[in-house]
Amino acid sequence: MAEHVEPKRVVIVGGGAAGYFAAIACAEKLAGRGSVTLYEATAHPLAKVRVSGGGRCNVTHACFEPRELVKHYPRGGRELLGAFHRWQPRDMIAWLAERGVETKTEDDGRMFPVTDDSATIVDCLARAAEQAGVTVITSLGVRTAERAGDGFWLTLTDGSNLRCEKLLLATGGNRSSAGFLIAEKLGHTIEPLVPSLFTFHIDDARLIGISGVSVEHAVTTVRGTKLRAEGPLLVTHWGLSGPTVLKLSAWGARDLAEANYEFTLGVNFAPPHTRDSLVRELTGVREKNLRKQIATWSPLAMPQRLWEKLVVGAGLVPTTPWNGISNAALATLATQITTAEFRVVGKSLFKDEFVTCGGVRLAEVDFKTMESRVCPGLHFAGEVLDIDGVTGGFNFQSAWTTGWLAGSAMAE
Repeated sequence: MAEHVEPKRVVIVGGGAAGYFAAIACAEKLAGRGSVTLYEATAHPLAKVRVSGGGRCNVTHACFEPRELVKHYPRGGRELLGAFHRWQPRDMIAWLAERGVETKTEDDGRMFPVTDDSATIVDCLARAAEQAGVTVITSLGVRTAERAGDGFWLTLTDGSNLRCEKLLLATGGNRSSAGFLIAEKLGHTIEPLVPSLFTFHIDDARLIGISGVSVEHAVTTVRGTKLRAEGPLLVTHWGLSGPTVLKLSAWGARDLAEANYEFTLGVNFAPPHTRDSLVRELTGVREKNLRKQIATWSPLAMPQRLWEKLVVGAGLVPTTPWNGISNAALATLATQITTAEFRVVGKSLFKDEFVTCGGVRLAEVDFKTMESRVCPGLHFAGEVLDIDGVTGGFNFQSAWTTGWLAGSAMAE
C-alpha cells in the first residue's frame, strides 16, 4: 500500500521580486504536491519592479561571469559567488525568453525588456505565478511566526492563524517590515540597517544653475577614507548624483551613515588627468590660444556650463584672455578640475529604488538553499538579507537568484 504523503504548505512573506520568483520556482517544482501562498501586506505587489529603471525595469546586468558579477555587491558578494554559478543573469534572460519576454542590453551593460516597459516584467511574473498555481493574497501580511513542531504557526495582520511546513521571508529592506522582527524572534541576528544607493546634498555656488549637466567620466572620493568610485556624474538641483556617486554611497553606506552624511567629497572632473598633468596641458593650451577668453573656450571634454563654473570657482575673471592667466592661476584651475572639494550636508534617496545595507546576517544562512542555519524550514530571499548591489540591475539579479534557490529548495 502506497504511503500517504501530506501536501506541503509553503508560505511566502513579501510580494516583491524575490518573493514572487521564489513562489514561482517552488510551485513549478512542487507540481501539485503542495500549496504555495504568497502574502503581500500592501495592495500593490511587485511595486518596486514597476517603478525601477524609470518605469522600464532594469531587470539584470549583462555580466555572465560569476567572479566578475560579485564585484558589484558591497555586501554579499562572497556568499553570492556559488549562488551565481547556479542561477545568474544568463539563466534569468533565458527564463524570460521562454515566457515570451525579450531583453536588450544597453551600452553600460544594463538590461531591459525590449518594450522599455516594466509592466512587461510585472505581467510575466504574475502570469507565471498564476500558471504555476501560486495563491497571491494582497493587503494581508504575516505579523508573527512561531516554531510549531516541524513547521510554523503564523498570525496574519487580520488576526487569523495558519500553519505551514516551509516559510520564506522576502520582505525587502524596509526597516518597518515584519520580516526582521520575525527573523529575530526565530533566532536570527539583524545587521544594522542603513540606506545604500543615495545622492549627495551639496550647497555650493559651483553647482547652482547647472542642474542636468553631466560629466561622462569622473572620479569621486571621500576625504579621509579609502572610498573611491568612477563613472558618469550628474549635477542635480540638490547636489550631485549619477553612477559614480551612487557607487560611492553603496560602498560607503556604513561609513557615511556613521558620519551622519556630512563629509568632504573629492571630485576629479577630468580623469585620468592629475593636477600636474593638467597644468602641463593647460600651459600648452595657453600658448596656442592667446587671445581667447578663458571661460568661453574649454580645452577639456566637459560641458561648457560646468567649465565656466569651475573657472569662476578658481577665482578667475571669466573674460580674461588665456595669455593673461599666470602660472599660479593655471595651477589653481587645474586643482579645481582634478581635486575639487565639495561639502556634503545630507543625502536623498535615489528615485524610488530604495536599497538597504543591512539585514539578516549572512553567516546564518546556507546559500545553497537559502535556508536558515538556526531555524530549519525557514528560508530567505532578496533584500531582507544583508546583501546589496550597486545600481545597474544587480539588486534585481540577487533577488532572482536567491528567490530561485530558496523556492527550489522548499519544494524538495
